[in-house]
Amino acid sequence: MSFSLDHLLQGFATALSWQNLLWALVGCFIGTLVGVLPGIGPASGIAILLPLTTVLPPTSAIIMMAAIYYGAMYGGSTTAIVVNIPGEASSVPTAIDGYEMAKQGKAGPALAICAISSFVAGTLGLVGLTFFAPLLADVAVVFGPPEYFALMFMALTLIISLSGRALLKGVISMALGLMTSLIGQDPLTGAARLTFGFPKLLAGIDFISVIVGLFAISEVMVNVEQRITAISQKITSWMPSWADIKLCLGPMLRSTGVGFFLGLLPGVTPSVTTFVAYDLEKRVSKHPERFGKGAIEGVAAPEGANNATSTAGFVPLFSFGIPTAPSMAVLLGGLMMYGLQPGPMLFKENPEFVWAVIASMYIGNVMLIVLNLPLVGMWARICIIPFYILGPLIVFFSVLGTYSIRFLAYDVWVMLLFGVIGYFMRKSGFPIAPMVLATVIAQMMETSLGQSMLISQGSPLILFTRPIAAVFMGLAFLSIGRGIWLQVRYKPPEVAIEDVD
Repeated sequence: MSFSLDHLLQGFATALSWQNLLWALVGCFIGTLVGVLPGIGPASGIAILLPLTTVLPPTSAIIMMAAIYYGAMYGGSTTAIVVNIPGEASSVPTAIDGYEMAKQGKAGPALAICAISSFVAGTLGLVGLTFFAPLLADVAVVFGPPEYFALMFMALTLIISLSGRALLKGVISMALGLMTSLIGQDPLTGAARLTFGFPKLLAGIDFISVIVGLFAISEVMVNVEQRITAISQKITSWMPSWADIKLCLGPMLRSTGVGFFLGLLPGVTPSVTTFVAYDLEKRVSKHPERFGKGAIEGVAAPEGANNATSTAGFVPLFSFGIPTAPSMAVLLGGLMMYGLQPGPMLFKENPEFVWAVIASMYIGNVMLIVLNLPLVGMWARICIIPFYILGPLIVFFSVLGTYSIRFLAYDVWVMLLFGVIGYFMRKSGFPIAPMVLATVIAQMMETSLGQSMLISQGSPLILFTRPIAAVFMGLAFLSIGRGIWLQVRYKPPEVAIEDVD
C-alpha cells in the first residue's frame, strides 16, 4: 500500500457523487442513532443492515457501513453524559466526568466537546490512515501473544488511577470483574467453569449487560432512593467556552496518538484505549483531583481516543484483512460479500474503491459534526425531564438494548443482577470503573497468557525476554509501584486520624 495523491483526489471525486453522499449521510445518521441507543452498538447496527446493502453498489454499501461504524462512535457518549448510561464499554470513561458535568448543568458543553474532540481525532486519524498506513501496519505484525498479554496487563494497572484514594476497594472491584469474565467456557479448551450446573451460564456474561446494569439500573435505584425529581434543575450553558476548548486541545491531540497507535493492534478496541487515554490525562494534569468531579478534559480525552481507534482499525483491515474489533469483522464480511479480499492486492486491483471509502470518511466526519453540534441543546434537555418520567424510560431502553444483543432473556436478568450489585457498590464506596475495565480485557488477557505459555512451554520468562513485551511489563510494574507510593505518601493511615480525633 502506498499513498497516491492522484488516487486520493479520484477517491474524493467518487465520494462526492450525490449517491455516495446520500449513503454516507444515511450511515452517519443511523450510526449516531445506534450510538445513542444503549446496548445496540455499531457491530449489531451494521449486521442488521448488512443484507440491505446487497442492492447497492459495493462502494456505496461500504461507505454507508463505515459511516455507521464511526457515526456510532460519535453518538455513544450522549446517553453516557445525560443519563449515565454508557451503552458501550468505550463510553464508561466519558460517563465518569460527563455525567458529573450534566448534574452541574453543563451537559451542553460536555456533549459539544465530545463532538469537537471526535471530529479532531477522527480527522487526524484519517491523515494517519492516508499517509502512514504501510509503516504503522507493520507495527501490528510484530505483536504476538506475549506482547498482547503485557499490553493488557499494563492496561489493568489503570485501576490505580480509576480507584482514586480507594485503592483496596478498586482492587476488590477489579477482582470481581475478573471473576465475572471467568464464567462460561475456557477460551482455549472449551471446558465449562463456574457454571454450577446451569447450562445458560455456558454462554458467559456479556459485558454490555454488566455495564448497563452497573451504571443505568444502579443509577435509577440510587435516584429512587433519594427521591430525585430531575437530574438537573437548571442548564447553565449550552456550548463550551473558548477557555474550555483551549484546555482540551492537549487532551485531544494526546488521546488521538494513544487511540490511533493502539488501535492498530487486533483486539485493542476503543473500550481499552479510552481508559488508557483517560488515565494519561489524569496523570499529566496539573489538577488531577478535578477528574471524576466534572473535568471537561476527562470527557475530551476518551472521546478522542474512541474515534482515533475506530479510524486506525481500517489500517490492518485494508492492508492485511485483519479485523481489530467485532464491527470490523462485520465490515470484513461485507467486503467479502462483494468479492473484495482485503490485503495488499486490494490497493493494486481496486484502488478506486479503497480511496473512495477513505475520502468518504473525511466527508463523513464533517457531516457528523454538522449533525451533532446542532443537536446538543436537544440532548442536553433530557437532563431536565422529571425523573418519574425519565427513570422508567431508562429502564425500558436498558432492557431493550440488553435483549437486542443476543436476544436472550438471560442477559436481561444478568443486567438486573448487576444493577443491584452496582447499587450496593455505590452505597459502599466501591469504584465501578475498575470492574468494567477488568471485565472487558480479561478474556484477551487470559487467551494471550495461555498462548504465551504454550509457546514458551510453561516459562513466564517469555514475557520479559521479548523486547516489546518486556517494555510493557516494566511500565506496568512502574505504574503499580507509583500508585502504591502515592497512596502511602498522600493518604495517612485511618488509625492515625482516629487517634488524633
